[in-house]
Amino acid sequence: MAEKEEESSGTPLELFLKIGLDERTARNTIANNKVTNNLTAVIHEAGVTEGCNRTIGNLLYTVATKYPANAVIHRPTLLGYIVSTKIKTPAQLEAAFSFLSSTASESFELKEFEEACGVGVDVSEEDIEQAVNEVFKQNKGSILELRYRINVGDLFGHVRKRLPWADPRIVKVNGTANNTRVLDCNCDHGHCIAAMCYVILTRVSFPCLCCQKLIDAKLYELLGERTAADNEKPSKQKKEKPAKVEDKKVADENPVQPAEDLNPFLIFPNPEENFKVHTEVFFSNQPVLRCCNTKEVLDKHLKRTSGKVYTRFPPEPNGYLHIGHAKAMFVSFGLAKERGGCCYLRYDDTNPEAEKKEYIDHIEEIVEWMGWKPFKITYTSDYFQELYELAVELIRRGHAYVDHQTPEEIKEYREKKMDSPWRDRPISESLELFEEMRRGMIEEGKATLRMKQDMQSDNGNMYDLIAYRIKARDKWCIYPSYDYAHCIVDSLEDITHSLCTLEFETRRASYYWLLHVLDLYQPYVWEYSRLNVTNTVMSKRKLNFLVTNKHVDGWDDPRLMTLAGLKRRGVTSTAINAFVRGIGITRSDCSTIRLERLEYHIREELNRTAPRTMVVLQPLKVVITNLESGLVMDLDAKKWPDASTEDSSAFYKVAFSRVVYIEQSDFRMKDSKDYYGLAPGKSVLLRYAFPIKCTEVVLADDKSIVEIRAEYDPSKKTKPKGVIHWVAGPSREVDPLSIEVRLFDKLFNSENPAELEDWLADVNPQSRVVISGAYAVPSLRDAAAGDRFQFERLGYFVVDKDSTPERLVFNRTVTLRDNYSKSGK
Repeated sequence: MAEKEEESSGTPLELFLKIGLDERTARNTIANNKVTNNLTAVIHEAGVTEGCNRTIGNLLYTVATKYPANAVIHRPTLLGYIVSTKIKTPAQLEAAFSFLSSTASESFELKEFEEACGVGVDVSEEDIEQAVNEVFKQNKGSILELRYRINVGDLFGHVRKRLPWADPRIVKVNGTANNTRVLDCNCDHGHCIAAMCYVILTRVSFPCLCCQKLIDAKLYELLGERTAADNEKPSKQKKEKPAKVEDKKVADENPVQPAEDLNPFLIFPNPEENFKVHTEVFFSNQPVLRCCNTKEVLDKHLKRTSGKVYTRFPPEPNGYLHIGHAKAMFVSFGLAKERGGCCYLRYDDTNPEAEKKEYIDHIEEIVEWMGWKPFKITYTSDYFQELYELAVELIRRGHAYVDHQTPEEIKEYREKKMDSPWRDRPISESLELFEEMRRGMIEEGKATLRMKQDMQSDNGNMYDLIAYRIKARDKWCIYPSYDYAHCIVDSLEDITHSLCTLEFETRRASYYWLLHVLDLYQPYVWEYSRLNVTNTVMSKRKLNFLVTNKHVDGWDDPRLMTLAGLKRRGVTSTAINAFVRGIGITRSDCSTIRLERLEYHIREELNRTAPRTMVVLQPLKVVITNLESGLVMDLDAKKWPDASTEDSSAFYKVAFSRVVYIEQSDFRMKDSKDYYGLAPGKSVLLRYAFPIKCTEVVLADDKSIVEIRAEYDPSKKTKPKGVIHWVAGPSREVDPLSIEVRLFDKLFNSENPAELEDWLADVNPQSRVVISGAYAVPSLRDAAAGDRFQFERLGYFVVDKDSTPERLVFNRTVTLRDNYSKSGK
């Protein structure tokens, strides 16, 4: 009986069914009083109480749930455009919300509104098909490189950007019994491109099988048949002993070259688009605050900046930068460079106790080394006067107060969501006390200035954050907090894109609330995932602990993922930037990038730029018995694999004489089929020289090998399978160059050492192995600190700063992928 009364004429359920909602959705809507009231009001305002088609009904439902509260006065205008089908797609409706949100209650020109929403723009099926073809043509290089591993979603995004106003009804859509939308694909494959774009443009979660076949067909035009390599699953590498904790998901099981042709900065809007709602701040006792720039504020900002992109890289000068900062630099400096804009290097010097000039000098050096040039170097302290004046204004507007709670009391009150006893003190009293704080009349720790936000909020970053603390220094006796200063300085510097990592996402509410209550320009904020790499620690606290407690040899220890450490290890900034670009700019915060992926980019770079040379780490003496004593042959050795014989600079000389040195590991007393080194009675080829055959082994009393005796084949008719490197013994009064070699490996055994309770116990004892008796070819004698080489068959190495004219020191940058060693050496 009650149900029949509910469905009688004029009830909300009947209204909702008439506009095309299915019964289940309609009943769920009725369970929410707020949405019910909004949707009922929207239906009456639109004049469709007698019903409308489902497309219009769906748009009306979206208006009821998402319409910006600050522009209710313009809602009837929007509804008129929907009912008349001038606005007919979700994309157009979203654009309308953004326009009206930025306009708020101000009047606007209908022509501007229509242009912003794509009213009257007709996109034909042919237009969609052409756009898809253009996108495939534009990304042809990436598709050919990655083949069937290409991320089709990226291509979809390009199509959507080209045709934001495409009408989804170009492709026929049917409703099924369970209200699932499926595409009617009874067409030849030529029209399925339009069907694919319908999936893209209307954000349908999944395409039909026919449309999926179309994508394959389009790829087939470029790639042909799938190969075995396309279908092959990435081979998993042998895992190291895992940490006894719940490991995070680790990305990149098989580090392959990523798609780097696609511009990673396409996700960011242009400065003139910064009128949209940035975020919604929910309060316990007042309406939702939808933060956005008014047209007047945005126009003034664009005039000051000439419409350019302005970003900032804002490190704290309290430690050395690590590889995570390389990503931050790439995002902020890279976006500014890509858009022809400017990027500040801004030191966040709001904590004078932790700041050192050493760190400031280091940061500037590293930023330059990474290839970035700041538009201007600034300090938060440059704006202390403006920050102070705005704090006074914040008090005057009733949004801040002077508090006397201790840090412990503040923590307790926040946990209990209790207001401070001084929260409601008179504005005049807070102004007077704040002035006394500034003049140093109040003892440090006895007072703070706190923002009056919302102690009942679900967001802890709205619990009346501290704006100022007392810290007696030369000029200023008060210092602003990061939460207070960061957003205001962003606004004062006219930053268009304030880019930071995801842990700052919960601070959005405080960021925009403060700028809103002070009527300041609001930058566009976007958070991206941190860069985490396996087998290392990234927190400044842990890095500082390792350095100060001598677990490593300073901030530039080559085992650390500090940029100074990577530089000293021989890693190039080009390789680091390629690594970061390949990862992309995403919001996925559940993965850790394998160290092997960084090593891939390092090898790619050094393979092109590091000349080859020969070094023997553990020398084993070989006497060539059939070579006349005193005879020395000067042979050509290649610095580059593809060296032209006409280019003398591409070669260096090696002296072949009666005594040479090979690696101890390149000799075995017992031969085997899968071993390609030297053994009794067996031959190998000395790189760039001659085949030699072991004829005798001289042993010490303890059975250790003293030397090998061998014969060489001057005719080179012998064709051994194995090729080994070597260094000549003393000849022409020139001894082999004795050098020190430091072999660096992963600093920690576990992939996620930071998650271990005793993370220090996980330090890899073999992360640094020093070899003091290595031999190098004499041509390396003039190598200088920072010079990089490939030691053939051993890896890539760099001359360390510890080198002296008397003794060179080399650091191993990364090993080679050596098929020889994999075959059983």
